[in-house]
Amino acid sequence: MKACPLPRRLPRADLTHRASEPVVVITGGSSGIGRSVAALFARRGWKVGLISRSAEGLASAGREIEAAGGRVAIGRADVTDSVALGAVADAIAAALGPIDVWINCAGNGVYGRFSSVPEAEFHRVTDVTYHGTVNGTRVALRHMRPRGRGAIVNVCSAMAFYGLPLMSSYAGAKAAVRAFGQAVRAELALERSAIRLGTVFPPAVNTPFFSHATSHMGWPARPAPPVYQPEVVAEGIWQAMISGRAEMTISGTAAAFSLVSRLLPGLVARCIERYGSERQMTRDPDACRLEEPTLFAPSPHASPVHGPFGRQARGYSTHLWLLRLRIAGVRWLTTLWREGARWPDVPSPSIPPPPEPDRELGGLGARPGAS
Repeated sequence: MKACPLPRRLPRADLTHRASEPVVVITGGSSGIGRSVAALFARRGWKVGLISRSAEGLASAGREIEAAGGRVAIGRADVTDSVALGAVADAIAAALGPIDVWINCAGNGVYGRFSSVPEAEFHRVTDVTYHGTVNGTRVALRHMRPRGRGAIVNVCSAMAFYGLPLMSSYAGAKAAVRAFGQAVRAELALERSAIRLGTVFPPAVNTPFFSHATSHMGWPARPAPPVYQPEVVAEGIWQAMISGRAEMTISGTAAAFSLVSRLLPGLVARCIERYGSERQMTRDPDACRLEEPTLFAPSPHASPVHGPFGRQARGYSTHLWLLRLRIAGVRWLTTLWREGARWPDVPSPSIPPPPEPDRELGGLGARPGAS
């Protein structure tokens, strides 16, 4: 595992290169969605660069990738520090090779009424969740523009379609992430650039995000149901990257929320008003034990991929499975058109199998590692 030394040197080992292996860099890669995405890309033959504030989390995630036979470089940086972020990205590129894909996963949250959230906490959520995405995109473009290619995926939230109460800082930041992505994507189109920028909108996900969020509700925060496992979101990010879609909802829940928010905003507003404190906090002993706010400082412990809400989380998404069928069909038709082959001579498209029982995650669906 190659450790990039900014702003703190971590244990390192020699890393051999293979030009055939593409490189992905993930911010917020030491836990939750970012760590799940890193494992997925590594299983599929990518070299992985991880950026996070947590030395312990980075080291743990790096060991996990190496144990699976992957190649990894890690670097500590706060995404709000554009200078440190750029320096770590340079070090990762020097260790692994040119950056092909950059995924902005870093984010944090504060729960509480707007009038109860201190200004410093509100600013911190905005800085990490929105400005961190801006900084990551700027650094990624600096690496990709000389080569004239690459892909950036910004992890947004279904909350960008309609903000939940008690999460004003997070909702505002995610709405800004969406609009920012739309603007930069239009600029890239004006430049006729081959660099792609996509935004994904996950539903509520069972990650340590809620344990690390600051709560002014009296009890720890919990995700609004339905909740999904991070492996589902990782698969969605992978599909967004390979399909090149400008915007993509992950799960039928997020897709339905997006549609209804546009068609029936009044109905959505009345439903959202019912999401008070009781629906967004938990008294579960495990969740209370794991509560560890990390708004201004990283945890001294390595954080896992999953949070404490696994019993309620879905390990599948029929929406994503259908999307995989669509992508396979588009690829098949593209091959047919390019090669000008006759219908009988065209091989059948590679279509993923239908969902199978997943005993580990407790549901039906394609397993996270399935390609």
